[in-house]
Amino acid sequence: MKKDYVRPLDLRAGRVDMNHGAGGRASAQLVEELFARAFDNEFLRQGNDGAVLPVPRELLDGGRLVMACDGHVVSPLFFPGGDLGALAVHGTVNDVAMLGARPLYLSASFILEEGFPLADLKRLVESMAAAARDAGVPVVTGDTKVVEQGKGDGVFIATTGVGVVPRGLEIGGALARPGDVLLLSGSIGDHGMAVLSQRESLEFETTITSDTAALHTLVAALLEAAPGGVRVLRDPTRGGLGTTLNEIARQSGVGIRIDEAAIPVKPQVEAACEFLGLDPLYIANEGKLVAIVDSAVAGRALAALRAHPLGTEAARIGEVVADPHRFVQMDTRFGGRRVVDWLSGEPLPRIC
Repeated sequence: MKKDYVRPLDLRAGRVDMNHGAGGRASAQLVEELFARAFDNEFLRQGNDGAVLPVPRELLDGGRLVMACDGHVVSPLFFPGGDLGALAVHGTVNDVAMLGARPLYLSASFILEEGFPLADLKRLVESMAAAARDAGVPVVTGDTKVVEQGKGDGVFIATTGVGVVPRGLEIGGALARPGDVLLLSGSIGDHGMAVLSQRESLEFETTITSDTAALHTLVAALLEAAPGGVRVLRDPTRGGLGTTLNEIARQSGVGIRIDEAAIPVKPQVEAACEFLGLDPLYIANEGKLVAIVDSAVAGRALAALRAHPLGTEAARIGEVVADPHRFVQMDTRFGGRRVVDWLSGEPLPRIC
């Protein structure tokens, strides 16, 4: 019997069409020639609507599962230092890691708009696959849908991450205590300003590059250096450092005091924020973490962060204090003190 000939996808000049989301031959071809080829791993190769996965050793020893989901809608899709594909991996890996868990697997759902260039989709998928390989966290299952032109915005990616936290480890936003120390793994505002500069075609003397990165190895180094002393971990994404600290203060029922002079901000980011009338405290980050640790282990914890490639600029930026009002306050460079409130409004839309 003569075999049907199927023309390969035109990944250079082709575009997404409604057939790619109809569930027929075109859908299967898109999955096989693009997604399956890029994300290839033993679990994805099972070829089912879901993945059958082994039980991680930590669960057998009394550990617990961690699960996180995230939607990624950044505009523009490509920016200095990253793109939507890498961001989708990093964001979800980090959400899992912020609970002290070892990330294990990812799922990915793509919402594609009719007419989107296949060359750009290939670039995003390959970047996402590379980020997953580098992190050691495979994409084991996924889905693709296509919406009519004008009813989407190119590509949206939704991801879910699964991880496992060892027995006895408790990390969460409600565990900060007065006397604890705040550590920040590096400079703030890099991601948000990189996206904004690309979106608005702003040119500065020095290129501002996104800090997007998977932080689970940094978390592992921190936990190893300060066993039992890490109370809270957060990655200050949307809303930036200021909003993240308010979330922690509310959850834990404490106040937080930070030192403006101790918070690392790259000169080009600070200059761009000043030019645009923005506060770096509220600009998104995608490769930084805040750690609240027992004061007894603060020195070891800070040293561990600084010894890791993703934490070389780590700093001690403040402390947790007793405060029934749960205020976040900052000692300014000018010797005063001001309240750091929740983010109001949306200064930078679609940054993650």
